[in-house]
Amino acid sequence: MNRKTKHMTVLLMALLALVLAVGLTGCGGSGDSGSDDTAIDGNTLVYGSGDYTAINPALFEHGEINLLLFAGLTSHNENDEVVPGLAEEWKFDEDSNTYHFTLREGLTFHDGEPLTAEDVKFTIEAIQNPDNASENASNFEDVKAVNVIDDIHVDIVLTAPNEAMPDYLSIGVLPKHILDGQDITKSDFNQNPVGAGPYKLVSWDMGQSIVMEPFDAYYQGAPKIGKVIFKIVEDYDARALQLESGELNFAQITPKAESKFKDKEGFEVYEMTTADYRGIMYNFNNPLFKEHRELPAALSYAIDRQAIIDSVLLGHGQVACSPLQKNVYNEEDVEKYEYDPAKATAALEEAGWTKGEDGIYEKDGTKLEFVINCMQGDQVRIDMANLCAQYLGEIGAKVTVETPAEIDWDNQTAFLIGWGSPFDADDHTYKVFGTEQASNYSAYSNEDVDKALKAARETSDTAQRKALYSNFQKAMANDPAYTFIAYVNAIYAGTANIHGVTPDTILGHHGVGIFWNIHEWTID
Repeated sequence: MNRKTKHMTVLLMALLALVLAVGLTGCGGSGDSGSDDTAIDGNTLVYGSGDYTAINPALFEHGEINLLLFAGLTSHNENDEVVPGLAEEWKFDEDSNTYHFTLREGLTFHDGEPLTAEDVKFTIEAIQNPDNASENASNFEDVKAVNVIDDIHVDIVLTAPNEAMPDYLSIGVLPKHILDGQDITKSDFNQNPVGAGPYKLVSWDMGQSIVMEPFDAYYQGAPKIGKVIFKIVEDYDARALQLESGELNFAQITPKAESKFKDKEGFEVYEMTTADYRGIMYNFNNPLFKEHRELPAALSYAIDRQAIIDSVLLGHGQVACSPLQKNVYNEEDVEKYEYDPAKATAALEEAGWTKGEDGIYEKDGTKLEFVINCMQGDQVRIDMANLCAQYLGEIGAKVTVETPAEIDWDNQTAFLIGWGSPFDADDHTYKVFGTEQASNYSAYSNEDVDKALKAARETSDTAQRKALYSNFQKAMANDPAYTFIAYVNAIYAGTANIHGVTPDTILGHHGVGIFWNIHEWTID
């Protein structure tokens, strides 16, 4: 065997090994490729999911899996209205700012232990504990005390009225008997969650799959689908391929992939409206935007939102100008920053920006130059950001797009953000735009915004709330935190034998909410 032949033989052997490895991975991942746990049978839902490293609703607001594993005092129905959950009823006493909750009799966690008012108290106090850095802490900052009356009665005392509290109490209740005395941020519970939701954890192969089976003691009755598998497939193109190959039977897909399944025999496509918007978040800790507060408004005129929707979302979305467009408190009479490049340049020049010889605006020695960061793996956001950079470049801003492995919230200049809630208007406004609130990653601060948001959460009068949220939207339109781009429709595809999806339900951030009634779904 000569040197060239030997080299070719080694190369062919290496290629064969690679093909075999890829084939095995495609069948079963890095775990047991023949595992019955992850096989699709006649009554198994295999969902293409994003990845998880920890599951705990008290710590992390993101995660559609929470709707399967956990249950809260309240819940939401098909129309996103707050309805009874673990609590069968509640009353609010205006004189003492106290919610009186009555839990259902005989509630248990997945491990069979009783779920009582003590667990409710433990959960709320865990969220409030600053050491836990809960993403939901702002929602409960008005809670002064949680008083356990007996096993099924609990009082939640507020420092001031909070109209959104019944909505926020849909958060999953944690088991005190497991977590008491632990540092819940480091507890093994986060990888072995025990809740009271319709499904309970069977196994979790990190980075591969999360397998769940019905919880027969679920308060709304045992679920009808025998097994639910969240198969970790972060890449949306890969999800579409695995739907076609039969490795998945339900997944959220991109607008580009939608055409593959819309008229494909054996599949059903659901295009659902969401409260999930995208926008450029400006970091007001960064000197560029901290010292030049006029920039977000001026730059907002430079971006053709409809063109982005048409090209990136293929029309599956709506132009955004506010965080509340999908809410009953939406205010139409605000500055919408419609595409007008001439208006953008006029606003910049009125504020003292002048173009240099390189065609880039500058002011007081500062170039109009910044980076828009995106999370890795979200091609829709990356494409949006690149188009935004192109439009901004056309008016004289030097903008680039990066996808760092980790986001440095304090020191970045801008980020392609996504937020949204279909529920109470306080949600994802107070904690996102309120000064120094938990999810205010932009360091945005506006006294009029703070005043309106605080007053709005403290009144139950619908007309007053509408006026206050109108004030909020107008104040922020005049002093933008973001350049809003689009509300994104959520597109799901699944095999036609899956029944129970409610296509008219407005979904939330990242399309979360489709599983609100998973216990009623069936596969025939």
